[in-house]
Amino acid sequence: MAKTSPIEFINQVRAETRKVVWPSRRETIMTGVMVMIMTTILALFFLGVDTVFNAIVNALLSLAK
Repeated sequence: MAKTSPIEFINQVRAETRKVVWPSRRETIMTGVMVMIMTTILALFFLGVDTVFNAIVNALLSLAK
C-alpha cells in the first residue's frame, strides 16, 4: 500500500467532506423530537416493567417472612 503524504491526506479528507449531505435545520429538529419521544416511551415502559418486578419480588419476600 502506497504511503500518503500529510498534504495529500488533507486534500482527500476535504474532498470527502464536500460529498457529505448535511441535514437541514428542519430534519435535525424532527430527528431530535423523535429521539425525545422514543426516549420518553422507553423510560415509561421500563418504569412499568420495574414496578411489576418490584411488586413480584416484594410479594415473594413477604411469603418468606
